[in-house]
Amino acid sequence: MNTEIITKYFPNLSEVQKQQFSDLQALYEEWNAQINVISRKDMDELYIRHILHALGIAKVIQFKPQTTILDVGTGGGFPGIPLAIMFPECDFHLVDAIGKKIKVVNAVAEGIGLTNLTAAHQRAEKVEGKFDFIVSRAVTRTAGFIPWVQHKIKKGSFNELDNGFLFLKGGDLEEELNEVKSKYKIYDLSNYFDEEFFETKKVVHMTLS
Repeated sequence: MNTEIITKYFPNLSEVQKQQFSDLQALYEEWNAQINVISRKDMDELYIRHILHALGIAKVIQFKPQTTILDVGTGGGFPGIPLAIMFPECDFHLVDAIGKKIKVVNAVAEGIGLTNLTAAHQRAEKVEGKFDFIVSRAVTRTAGFIPWVQHKIKKGSFNELDNGFLFLKGGDLEEELNEVKSKYKIYDLSNYFDEEFFETKKVVHMTLS
């Protein structure tokens, strides 16, 4: 079962969460055949390269209920959809500038019965409202990304990590992060997951202060 890799690292999932994670494979296969949002090679590794990778954020922070999260450049719904399954008492808003990707996100979310997620075809800078956290997976260089959305982070914090950004990144980040005049901490996902894929994968938590 594909979900075994998820329950290996997150053993306390409810039966509803297990079913939702399990249902993702067939839904993504169905939609990916119509609208290519995940490479064919990656579809075979969906649970490691996309779902578990997204859940790396859940190893760094356990979002408290009522936390609001904006996923920018979500593509086919990563990291937003796995995180919305993991944290059903939080609110997620997923955006992407490519409309057909949001069509897939909405179909998958509806297919697994997610009620704590909304998705919109829009650019990040056009999103209204403010959020506790902004998550993103390797959208662009950090220094170029932050000015688009930094004013969308709420002041004040009630989670264990301060409000800010949570980026899924890979490789050597020193040069890229030195371009940014913000505080950050890097979490190596190889400390949480055994699979070779995660050897160079990281979560970067960044605040504006």
